[in-house]
Amino acid sequence: MAFRAASVRRSTRTLTVAALAALATAASLLTAPAGTAAPGGKPSPAPVRAMEQLDRAPVAVLTEDGVYVGWRMLGLDPDHISFHVYRDGERITRQPLRGATNYTDPDGTADSRYRVAVVQGGNGPRGERTEEFGVWSQQYRDIPVDRPAGGTTPDGEEYTYHLGDASIGDLNGDGRYEIVQLWSPSNAKDNSRSGYTGNVYIDAYTLDGEQLWRIDLGRNIRAGAHYTQLMVYDLDGDGRAEVVVKTADGTVDGTGAVLGDPAADHRNSGGYILSGPEFLTVFDGQSGAAVETIDYSPGRGNVADWGDGYGNRVDRFLAGVAYLDGERPSVVFARGYYTRTVLVAYDYRDGALRERWTFDSNDWGRAYEGQGNHSLSVADVDGDGRDEIVYGQLTLDHDGTPLYNTGLGHGDALHVGDFDPSRPGLEVFGAHESMPSSGNRGATFRDAATGEILYDMPATRDTGRAAIGDIDPTHPGAEGWAVTATGAWNSREGELRAADGTLLGTSIPSANFMIWWDADPLREILDHTFDEANDPAGEPFIAKWDWVNQEQVEIFHPEGVYSNNWTKGTPVIQADLYGDWREEVVYRTQDDSALRVFTTVDETDLRLRTLMHDPQYRLAVAWQNVAYNQPPHPSFFIGEGMDRPAKPRIGYVPAPLAR
Repeated sequence: MAFRAASVRRSTRTLTVAALAALATAASLLTAPAGTAAPGGKPSPAPVRAMEQLDRAPVAVLTEDGVYVGWRMLGLDPDHISFHVYRDGERITRQPLRGATNYTDPDGTADSRYRVAVVQGGNGPRGERTEEFGVWSQQYRDIPVDRPAGGTTPDGEEYTYHLGDASIGDLNGDGRYEIVQLWSPSNAKDNSRSGYTGNVYIDAYTLDGEQLWRIDLGRNIRAGAHYTQLMVYDLDGDGRAEVVVKTADGTVDGTGAVLGDPAADHRNSGGYILSGPEFLTVFDGQSGAAVETIDYSPGRGNVADWGDGYGNRVDRFLAGVAYLDGERPSVVFARGYYTRTVLVAYDYRDGALRERWTFDSNDWGRAYEGQGNHSLSVADVDGDGRDEIVYGQLTLDHDGTPLYNTGLGHGDALHVGDFDPSRPGLEVFGAHESMPSSGNRGATFRDAATGEILYDMPATRDTGRAAIGDIDPTHPGAEGWAVTATGAWNSREGELRAADGTLLGTSIPSANFMIWWDADPLREILDHTFDEANDPAGEPFIAKWDWVNQEQVEIFHPEGVYSNNWTKGTPVIQADLYGDWREEVVYRTQDDSALRVFTTVDETDLRLRTLMHDPQYRLAVAWQNVAYNQPPHPSFFIGEGMDRPAKPRIGYVPAPLAR
């Protein structure tokens, strides 16, 4: 795909990226804050972000046309980098590949073995090669898992386990991702429902299926979408990701050590846990050992202060990772969004969690209460090189002070990205639940830096589903849609609007998830078939929006797997795990014996760096599992007529295995 000449839309993109190749240690990643005076009186460059060092993640898949081969273009690769592909020790590409990082070998077989080599322009030495890799015999790969045994609650209810949400991180520093997986009991509860639940387990697996460890959160952490928010990220710059999660008395780490009082049982007769200590724990990603535990902040205090007295809203938690100083990641954990709202940011350095800042709506006034969503997003919305926390209608600046507050009230779906490339900066598209607060707006499209409403969709009821992406090439930018019509949550009626607000129709695509899957830059629709009465575990599919006939057309329907999160129909995780920039999607097999990773086999001519080296997309993968999962969006526009994205301002943290 040919790019238009890149147009600079934000001042930070005009800055040079000199000397990035010279960054050799984590300490050398630190630069002066954007806008401060450098020698000679000129503004200093924007901060350089410390990012994980990744391998090429090659993949080969047997197809009807031969063997499809894909690999990564990395974040710091020069624009002119080129590659050769080798099969069984022999080069099969006549000329260096200077376009997209995929290739179909018509003579490949299931027994072929491949390598990909850098020809020129690599970040490492000329001739960098991948290790030899084999061919997937189908469009997926299974990762075997160790399903926990079921149990019985104190009131006699039996339960089993299924694979829930997951996150990813390079736990051992080898440049490859591992999966950190939540096991959810069949009796997991929404906070609004009473009852005991089984324990929540966290496992770590390599992509080859080796189990590294298991953490048991124990009886004093209730199971449900709003209780456990799993953060996996390299927080201290040692090249290995940590795992951070809320814990309690009786949590057992990956080495068998117990946190707090192992005999404590703080559950009340309704199954809620409204007393006893609450902890925040950092676990070593390689071993699962608890390496730092502090009190969870804020504590419960008076349960009724969070919106009710029986235990629903007090335990609404969100979390994320953000580059609050523009250079190194911090972790943010939150409590509450219906009334009182508190976010606490921590730096993890030298084995210790240190508080960076706290935002508490009690300190700022009632106008800041009740503005959170069932998810959050992290992005540099004001262009200063440092991340903000988009907490629904409230956006916090990098220093923990309010950047703005729209006052539109609580909502569910939330999307942040460059959805209108004709405008400078980023936009927010989100759904709204409270019609009195939103002024009967079911969804709004807003300037991410100021909160200014650019267009809205009228509604008379709680609008829970909304999505946005470029699905129609006849209109510039991304299209947004929401289920604003009366009817079921999965109604295909509502509003579909172009980026400039033009109403395109009232027939809409599914509004659950999005994915980049096929050969073009348009985004596809990811959803599930769902029979609430007979089959609460949905069967997933990928569809294309037919903009002429105003309908979605299914293009991929994997068999033998289920989606997660009941009506939400979300995958275990979606991210750019293998091959080129397009996304892989992970589902659970129907018997919960394996995670099944699906990858695309459509050859594309669009050349992009891996999305995992775009900081906003990578952070979105980190928070994707939080509460009501939302799809990840990068910091730049991907779609029809897109500009060539700028090289990210990142520096690789040295891989520990390379030291």
